[in-house]
Amino acid sequence: MTTGVSIGEFSRLCHLSAKTLRYYHDIGLLVPAAVDRGTGHRRYQPEQAGDAHLIRRLRGLDMPLAEIRTVLAAPAAQARVAALARHLDRMEAELTRAREVVASLRRLLDEPPPITVLYRAQAPVPVLRRHRRVARADVAEWCRVSFDELFGALAGAGTDPAGVPGSTYSPEFFERDEGEVVTFVPVLPGVLDADPRRAELPARRYAVAVHAGPFADCDLTYGALGAHVAAHDEALTEPIVEQYLVGPHHTADPDRYRTEVCWPVR
Repeated sequence: MTTGVSIGEFSRLCHLSAKTLRYYHDIGLLVPAAVDRGTGHRRYQPEQAGDAHLIRRLRGLDMPLAEIRTVLAAPAAQARVAALARHLDRMEAELTRAREVVASLRRLLDEPPPITVLYRAQAPVPVLRRHRRVARADVAEWCRVSFDELFGALAGAGTDPAGVPGSTYSPEFFERDEGEVVTFVPVLPGVLDADPRRAELPARRYAVAVHAGPFADCDLTYGALGAHVAAHDEALTEPIVEQYLVGPHHTADPDRYRTEVCWPVR
């Protein structure tokens, strides 16, 4: 006696087409309970509908077939839940990024507000700093980790920052999408003098504009400020400085960020 149900009947149980079920069989993702040697007809156990339902939902979430195979092969429900949680976390991150890009595109389509450019002759500034060669895609994480370290060092020394924290970006960073990025926090003279992270930002003259809003849109302020410098000044091939008047260490709302973009000029 033949056990199980036909592929047509199983397709009604799980809402997957017979063509899709044949494909999943071919790649070893959902194997029938039995295959007739003479006719090649596939038979499924009704209990397999649970795996079929799971596959259909995971494909609806764009989970790669290789990851679905891992989920199905997990020996316990807890392992399946952990694999699903990792995928959902990635999806949420991608969704957040997509929303940020959409919002940024809408702001780009709006008429940009004019920027105000000021000039500043900056004296040397003693700082606690971290520096590393960083790829553009890794900048946010590098800044988060390094600023946590720098603020923690100051707190351990029982002192507060002596000015606005910031970071510098080498010309190579913009040209090659990778280059030296320095994060820094100003300190008072005599504070952590022996710390190897202690350094001094050199004196420079800057053209300065304030960017209001998320870092994702900072390129718009860079564009406007760079155009102003090209028209009115002589730019130096020195690192551009960002100073975070209001940043992630102040608020969790990116719309409230205020970033000074400081363009080195002669």
